[in-house]
Amino acid sequence: MEQEQLQVSTEILPDGVGVISASGYINNEGGQAVADAVERLLEEGSTTLLVDLSGTRIINSIGISILLEILEKLLDASGRLAFCNLTPTIAKTFEIMGLAQYAGIYPDRETALGALGSHGGA
Repeated sequence: MEQEQLQVSTEILPDGVGVISASGYINNEGGQAVADAVERLLEEGSTTLLVDLSGTRIINSIGISILLEILEKLLDASGRLAFCNLTPTIAKTFEIMGLAQYAGIYPDRETALGALGSHGGA
């Protein structure tokens, strides 16, 4: 089975929330692409980040460990991390692995941005 190549895009909203949109398989390479995107947003001063996984259907254990490292880095920087648009399987995995305990999990981007204090479009 051929795995989808991960596509990652980033933007910083007017209120400073950094949004990372990931589409594809989050494995060691995909996880590193997300980590690199987080690093760029942190360098640009954004410490509140939303990872939109609407195009992601699978994350392997290495991808999860990279996301945990990202969470740890953000917590160390007094930042906040949230995820939105997770498949039920990914949401359950995040609960089991402890990501949901320290990062917000939201059904969609609008709900997540509202909870993060963003007023983008509202």
